[in-house]
Amino acid sequence: MRVRYLLVLLLAAALPVFSGCKPDEELNGYESSSTANRDQAGESATVSAVVLDAVERIQRGDFEGAKAVLDEGRITEDQAQQVRLLLEWHDRLEAYRQTERQKAWDEQIQTLRELEAQTAAAEIPDVNTVDRAMAAILLAREYAADEQQKGELLEDPFVQRIIEWVKERAAEYEQAGQWMDAYGHGYYWLMNLYKDNPDYKDAAERMTELAAIELSLNDSSCGESAAERHEGIRPEMLLRTLSALESNYVHELDYKAMTEKALRRCELLGQVLLKNSENIAWTASAEAIESWQAGLNAIRQEVAAGEDKTMKSDHFIRIFDEILALNAVTLKIPQEVIVANFSEAALSALDPFTTLVWPWYVQDFEKSMTQQFTGIGVEISKRGGALKILSLLPDTPAYKSGLDADDEIVAINGESTAEMTIFCAVSKITGPKGTKVTLTVRRPSTGQTWDVTIVRDKIVVQPLRGWRRTENGDWDYMIDPVNRIGYVRLTAFTENSAPDLHKTLLELEEQGLNALILDLRFNSGGYLSSASEIVDLFVSEGIIVKTKPRNGLATYEIARRSGTHPNYPLVILINGASASASEIVAGALQDPLYRRAILVGERTYGKGSVQVVTPVTGGGSQLKYTVAYYHLPSDQRVKNRYEMERLGRDDWGIAPDIEVKMYNYELRTMLDLQRDNDVLFRADHEQDGPVPVRHSLETTLQSDPQLATALMVAQAQLIARGKEVAIKPPDEFKPIVVQRDSDDSQTEDQTLLVPLDSDF
Repeated sequence: MRVRYLLVLLLAAALPVFSGCKPDEELNGYESSSTANRDQAGESATVSAVVLDAVERIQRGDFEGAKAVLDEGRITEDQAQQVRLLLEWHDRLEAYRQTERQKAWDEQIQTLRELEAQTAAAEIPDVNTVDRAMAAILLAREYAADEQQKGELLEDPFVQRIIEWVKERAAEYEQAGQWMDAYGHGYYWLMNLYKDNPDYKDAAERMTELAAIELSLNDSSCGESAAERHEGIRPEMLLRTLSALESNYVHELDYKAMTEKALRRCELLGQVLLKNSENIAWTASAEAIESWQAGLNAIRQEVAAGEDKTMKSDHFIRIFDEILALNAVTLKIPQEVIVANFSEAALSALDPFTTLVWPWYVQDFEKSMTQQFTGIGVEISKRGGALKILSLLPDTPAYKSGLDADDEIVAINGESTAEMTIFCAVSKITGPKGTKVTLTVRRPSTGQTWDVTIVRDKIVVQPLRGWRRTENGDWDYMIDPVNRIGYVRLTAFTENSAPDLHKTLLELEEQGLNALILDLRFNSGGYLSSASEIVDLFVSEGIIVKTKPRNGLATYEIARRSGTHPNYPLVILINGASASASEIVAGALQDPLYRRAILVGERTYGKGSVQVVTPVTGGGSQLKYTVAYYHLPSDQRVKNRYEMERLGRDDWGIAPDIEVKMYNYELRTMLDLQRDNDVLFRADHEQDGPVPVRHSLETTLQSDPQLATALMVAQAQLIARGKEVAIKPPDEFKPIVVQRDSDDSQTEDQTLLVPLDSDF
């Protein structure tokens, strides 16, 4: 179980402009040598070597080099002028971003000065003030112009006082057993402020582990009891897990590391029982806990005294049995709790993606893999305090019931949602197909409140999205209709992803598609087969990905000529949340063997491994474990994030050809605008509610420098192919106004009524 604090404080940002019009409109306002697209008529202009060189440099992110090549060549042909316009756009983009960065720095420093004045007379400021100050410190460090400015920030007397307060608070919360407070108000800040200090990172991880243990032992306010959560967990599930991993795990098991992790978790379990007895389902006396910890220390000393550096499976199993026996005579809490904690911790020593899925969680786990569930079909949020419908899903019970985006869910089956967590709301709204749920709904625009009873049905989340919805609620996939450049955002790799993408590409190609931007940002993965099928859409033959298990032969996914789409320019957007299947697609299409796509954005997550899921553990449980590492077409292995971190390196995952790092305030604004453009309202929404917010292409690009750069690259590639490209650098940058709830940063963010972001 993973517990995470999401702390985001951002400002509005902006970026350059591209002004689009319909394909059959004249290119009024665009600097272009001709209004005719020669390539559409079957004719392409000859492109000089100088222009080709400049475009090649742009595709490597060397915009200054591209400018130098054109200046040295002193050519005036149409294509050179078009490339110069792109470079002008890029220069204005970077100049504007730096101006906005300086503004963001100034605003954070101003926040610190205001907080300093407010706390001048306070010996110990309140926790919210300290959190606001730490957020400003971290953001200011991000926006600092150089290392000297960062150093001066940390030497500021007020900043030093705040940091000392944070250290003191962290220790106090930890001593009191307030694990999430120790993390959220203490070690989270210290870990991020001092990234090179392993002690703060270890403390932060310990607090989240303690909080997760406490949460697992709590009876949920949503009706789920701790006993139900642990129901069906058996010792033999771990034994069957070991048998499967011995034969099929990606490398030999490190039983000593597994034992150390398991013993640490059992020790932390004792701390939770000692300090959180009022909040958890099972308790033990202080004497029993002391005996438990003494027994653990004896086992730890016995392990440490072992002469061999390695440990065999029989020794590990014997320790597992000793732990179960120790609980029976000391803590005397249900055996299921010990099995769960021991097993989860032991497997975490292998890698973060190898885990036992206990019977209670199997249903949610399968939802996350398939992106299918039974519910009503809405996206909900608790931003601003109210449980609000953010968007409808098309052709679902919610859409047909009369609900609409912006409606507030006041109660679920008569139970008020005022104090209900968003996760509890999700669990109450979803349920078996054919069953009913009654929602009490309030429409803010009219003040009307009513009850609606909806019959749950199977919901399939569509993995493809365009850059915004059209007036009739469909996706608009043509982001640059003048130059016929498409845009597809792929949110997950499900069984429907490749067929849906294939169908969408055919529709775009009928409209004269010249280039494509494929957005894999925030796509954390899915099925390996889906990733391979998507690569196959763009590669006519050859290896897509190779998986290498510890034992047995490597397996290959091979591209086939059938169904391959035309070789138009392809640009892929990636970032640090692009993982797993996203890395396979991006890496394979970037691979030197094909060089099919240019990658723009930031280095990917760095998963680099393949998991399989098996019910071999029995009793309704499942085992997800790492079976192989994957290699790209040229046989290079995608480096694993955790292995690289242990070596003190950060070159994991897939690196972009053009790195465009987004500042925090830019990311927030981009996501807010994207949310507005994604919302699906009912067709008659304007009769009872405000006009839906839809942002123009100019504003969308202004909010998203990665997307703007991807569009530049696509246009540059078209120029290199001799196509006539219409380009208009921005004349000015207008402030972006985003409507947010006043207490947005203090409340829970949006979630879809299905668990998102899974590993395959």
